[in-house]
Amino acid sequence: VRQGEVLGLIGPNGAGKSTLFDCITGFQRPDRGRVVVDGADLTARPPHALAHAGVVRTFQLVRVFPELTALENLLVAQPHRGESVWQALRPPAPAVRARAEALLRRVGLAASREVPAGELSYGQQRLLELARVMMLSPRLVLLDEPAAGVSPTMRRQIFDVIGRLRAQGVGFLVVEHDMAVVMRYCDRVIGLDSGRVVAHGTPAEVQQSEALLAAYFGTVKDDGRGPAPGL
Repeated sequence: VRQGEVLGLIGPNGAGKSTLFDCITGFQRPDRGRVVVDGADLTARPPHALAHAGVVRTFQLVRVFPELTALENLLVAQPHRGESVWQALRPPAPAVRARAEALLRRVGLAASREVPAGELSYGQQRLLELARVMMLSPRLVLLDEPAAGVSPTMRRQIFDVIGRLRAQGVGFLVVEHDMAVVMRYCDRVIGLDSGRVVAHGTPAEVQQSEALLAAYFGTVKDDGRGPAPGL
């Protein structure tokens, strides 16, 4: 994943997308291959060590602290603030609080800064997760279906925010099933099938991949009509 790039990861169910995420972020040990970030070999490092190295992820199911406010959810993500949530909520340095508030503005949640996260809409909680991972000053962010379960309008808003965040030089590896979103927002796309890379290139190039079409729909023949709908 290049600096400031959104790299899409697609493939049918069971292709290995979540397993790849688990291997990169230390939840599973890979059988082969290495995880290298800025020249440093981070293979099989535990998740907390990877987070300190700038590699962070979100999950398919949203994870926020529902009783804490949106602002507090960001403050607890600040590194090296103690051993517990409540220790992490000790009055932060002015610069830390200012950064958290700036991130809330960037994702469109400034007006909800004092609202408990559990009272935010599901889409707003997704945006809050994005802001929270950015508090860790990451170099690489892995997003596992960041817009799952939200409306088309909120899906576009989430990916617009991702586009703005990558301007900070952060790389994003994104699992997404909405092919229209992949085509619009991803710089490059990797297609997986049964744990193997079967397509790699620009969205337009991958859309024409016979190997990827076969992974989704079985063996296909070129009838001159272009890519299958939705791919």
